[in-house]
Amino acid sequence: MTGAGDSATDADARDAAFTETMRRTGASIGALYLLAPDEQQLLLDVMCGAPADFAAPWATIPLATPAPVTEAVREDRMVWVGSQEELARAYPRTAMALPYPLTLVAAPVTGVRRWGALLLMWPATRPPYMTQRERGNIAVSCGQLARLLEEAVENGTFPAPGDQPRVLPAGTGRRSAGPAMAAADFIERLPGGSCALDLEGRFSYLSAGACELLGRDAGELLGTMPWQSLRWLDDPIYEDRYRAAVISRESVAFTVCRPPDHWLDFHMYPDASGISVRIVLSGAQDPPTPASRHTNRSAAPSRAGRIYQLTHLAAALTEVVSVQDVIDLVADQIMPAFGAQALVLSSAEAGRLRITGCRGYDPHTIERLDGLSLDTAFTPAGQVLSTGIPAFFADREEMRRIYPEASLISGKQAWAFLPLIVSGRPVGCCILSYDRPHAFPAEDRAVMTSLAGLIAHALDRARLYDTKHDLAHSLQQALLPRALPTVTGLRVAARYLPATRGMDIGGDFYDLIPLGDTVVAAVIGDVQGHDAAAAALMGQVRTAVHAHSALGTAPDQVLSGTNRLLIDLGTDLFTSCLYARIDLAARRVILASAGHPPPIMRLPDRDTGPLDVPPGPLLGIDPHAVFPVTEIPLTPGSMLTFYTDGLIETPGVDLDDSIADLADHLAHADDQDLDALIDTLVGKAGPGGQRTDDIALLVLHHAARL
Repeated sequence: MTGAGDSATDADARDAAFTETMRRTGASIGALYLLAPDEQQLLLDVMCGAPADFAAPWATIPLATPAPVTEAVREDRMVWVGSQEELARAYPRTAMALPYPLTLVAAPVTGVRRWGALLLMWPATRPPYMTQRERGNIAVSCGQLARLLEEAVENGTFPAPGDQPRVLPAGTGRRSAGPAMAAADFIERLPGGSCALDLEGRFSYLSAGACELLGRDAGELLGTMPWQSLRWLDDPIYEDRYRAAVISRESVAFTVCRPPDHWLDFHMYPDASGISVRIVLSGAQDPPTPASRHTNRSAAPSRAGRIYQLTHLAAALTEVVSVQDVIDLVADQIMPAFGAQALVLSSAEAGRLRITGCRGYDPHTIERLDGLSLDTAFTPAGQVLSTGIPAFFADREEMRRIYPEASLISGKQAWAFLPLIVSGRPVGCCILSYDRPHAFPAEDRAVMTSLAGLIAHALDRARLYDTKHDLAHSLQQALLPRALPTVTGLRVAARYLPATRGMDIGGDFYDLIPLGDTVVAAVIGDVQGHDAAAAALMGQVRTAVHAHSALGTAPDQVLSGTNRLLIDLGTDLFTSCLYARIDLAARRVILASAGHPPPIMRLPDRDTGPLDVPPGPLLGIDPHAVFPVTEIPLTPGSMLTFYTDGLIETPGVDLDDSIADLADHLAHADDQDLDALIDTLVGKAGPGGQRTDDIALLVLHHAARL
């Protein structure tokens, strides 16, 4: 059994190792992310050097998100970003939410398994490269953190999902606990005091001169944030300057007018414990300030933190593809951003609200809410969709007054109903709900309303994509053989894989046509293109080949007849095709090719190579084309592999070399399970599972005996 003491001891040990790593590397900001139990998300465990709300957009990061920490975990390597420009090029979504000069490294924390990633950040004044010694130190620190996490698992004290991230004090050991200590910090940083901010952005010290220039007493300002207590500083430009100072650890200067006409220059000097601020009348002698690379930028009148959060989420919404992607993004990033515990995302379909995704609700409740009419009065959904105005209920009593039944069905205590409208057309409704009463300040309502519009467009696009994808998939499956025929003495396996970009549809095809008890025709082809037109033409080609084969036509005449059909159709798409007539009793194979890559034969002694099949022209070009015929013996125990160019084409690699590599792989492959063999072949096609072309594969193994 373990107690609170064990948990505290393990956490303290991790925190000590974490802060010691920051001290040794000189990092100004650090964060430790841990993999969620499902290994699909990274969760922020501990942070140092910046307020927790700075990390709000990244408290939970789906592992598939393009970001330095996720890439470090996925690829199990250290990711170094030497400048803000490099960050913008490699990780634009992250750069949108961190538009400051900085350098950073994300390193995987790996032991007996993947645990997460360590993120360290430095000001841009640091050299934009890492030495081998620095890399070694960080790698050793990650190994130590991994061992401490393994000990926490053994002791039963591993952080549970949903635990709030911890924020550690700066490694200097100094805390701005009160005016006296803050003043001491300030004096260390700058002679002649003005005021000091802690890392949370609150006034921790003000001199008499600062109070006079700001026009307020110290008692009114201490513990408050300037942009909240001084209305003339309530602009995201000035909060952004504070954020820039905290993250970049560089001095920042800006000028602002205190009504009616008092222009003041603010000079910020940050370090690990806070920010010293010198305030002087504009035009007076400025303090010595290093040249700053920051420029003031305009922004909408809202909190800077919320703006960056909204920007980050908006960028994420532009990347979603399917409806499930939208659901996952709202659940994994938008729900935590607003502290919600539950979600219902509904789509408007045929006059009803169909629930497409949910979190935090039991199945009985979802069943009760699914299928409500668009004008329902049972919940606020109908009202918000008809008016386009969101509805917010801070507690159950507010809901009960207008919708008495809805307040009881889910057991929730607060709700935000966000209409999803696109060009005046209802797309659906997004409901965020809370287990406890929850106030919705105007700032949150504005951000939620803005996000609702972005979610609506993302959901509308995703539904269209899913519809096209389902249609394409159904069409492709209808045009390919439902099942391959059983042929005595022949083991067969086949596979079709669409390109990973596009409609998941294409013109590659295969077929196996019985022509008698011991005779079979193997066909593989590739129609130009990756769209519905290519798939439709593929269906016509396959039908033509099948019809000519059924008449017992020779291989070259099968291709000639199909060629004439394509010319008569007047299509502008060309087709390659390989036709093989296999006679198991006579132990021979007769082949004809229309510009298709040669099949690969593996003999019983594993001697493997491409067959020499002289190709004719592509189908659909020359009405008088001739397709040479090749005949080869078929030795029992041989294996024939037919494929399309999507399996072998690699940018920058000669096609003959790719075919030779495929033959070498087949020579050493296990042929006991042909489906498993195909798995290994397609796994080698395209880095990271990415395919620029579709693939068709047909593998035939002739048994030693009939």
